[in-house]
Amino acid sequence: MNSKTPSGLSPQNAQKVQEAMAEIQRGASELIGAEYIASLVGKYYQSGERFIVKAGFDPTAPDLHLGHTVLLQKLATFQRYGGDVKFLIGDFTATIGDPSGKSETRKQLSPEEVQANAQTYKEQVFKILDPKYTEVCFNSKWLHELGVGGLVHLTSKFSVARMLERDDFEKRYQENRPISIIEFIYPLLQGYDSVALNCDIELGGNDQKFNLLVGRTLQRAYGLPKEQSVLTVPLLEGLDGVNKMSKSLGNYIGVTEKHCAMYAKIMSISDVLMWKYYDLLSLKSLSEIEALKNGVDSGEIHPKKVKEDLALEITAKYHSLPLAHEAKREFDAVFSKDDTPSDIPEMEFQSGIWICELLKLAGLCSSTSQARRDIQGGGVKIDKQKIIDENYRFESGSYVLQIGKRKFIKAIIK
Repeated sequence: MNSKTPSGLSPQNAQKVQEAMAEIQRGASELIGAEYIASLVGKYYQSGERFIVKAGFDPTAPDLHLGHTVLLQKLATFQRYGGDVKFLIGDFTATIGDPSGKSETRKQLSPEEVQANAQTYKEQVFKILDPKYTEVCFNSKWLHELGVGGLVHLTSKFSVARMLERDDFEKRYQENRPISIIEFIYPLLQGYDSVALNCDIELGGNDQKFNLLVGRTLQRAYGLPKEQSVLTVPLLEGLDGVNKMSKSLGNYIGVTEKHCAMYAKIMSISDVLMWKYYDLLSLKSLSEIEALKNGVDSGEIHPKKVKEDLALEITAKYHSLPLAHEAKREFDAVFSKDDTPSDIPEMEFQSGIWICELLKLAGLCSSTSQARRDIQGGGVKIDKQKIIDENYRFESGSYVLQIGKRKFIKAIIK
């Protein structure tokens, strides 16, 4: 991901470009077209000319979690160095379905679901992005206008052989599993977004690399005097430290989590994973993070103190610094005294529900198998009493369930 400093810059601006490129490449999985990005940043420092950075979001879920914000953080980084962000909500492409590395077509959304989820995204992204340099776009604006003739013309720009270079398509083809034509069209429509928006740079998760590269190909095919650079970011592991952050796995930290829950969840990550969270989510500079690592390695700084600073920073970003400190006090009280938090989430279940199923549905365990293991290991409590019966079923009433010192849920059994 090396890049050359553009020629013709003053020594001061050349240094600024080098520092900017270090931050841009920080934590990235891959960067294609680094020299072009360096030239754009150089123009910004030299003349104030800004450039276009795009990232697409299919509104398939109503809430963002910290895994989503890895991409948002990178967009915010570009804004500091001259990027105008096109926050693209794929309201058209979301109605198609893209496997995104999965083995089957994703569920299609109704227009009403798309619009409701898109509105939620719009309300949340400005916790990170600067509204002054952000335009929220909907790709239905130009894809509806494309029409049948335009779509046929678009499909002529790409071959089936190139499409089968995408890993998940190739695997399904070799295993004689169906791939619909509409799934071939999806990457073309995503790539056409880059044509319509005249993008200089496109960002996405590392599972989206193929689709992002299609944008480069189509910009050439449609005669644009540019070829967008592509930056991919890694998928952030969730609280289990193994799987990518996901609501379905219950290992997520939501952007709209209450401050005490957010702080406690961040404190629950491992000391090893903590550094990846610093690289991808913190606003601390690379040199500051390196100093913290050296302090921990030398024994001068305790890892818990470093993790507390991370939890405070992230919680303050989505709430406020006073609420972040309140969350720390609450966490410290629970951690040191084994108290029950004053503000824990409530969920309702039907009488007779199996404890392992409840723990999974509540997001306290990733699976019923994990719930069994936690019970067998003595890590599950009901109303502060350790439970050892993995076949336990709940009767009607109110119960506080706890796993370890940090995971709580109030279960209302009807």
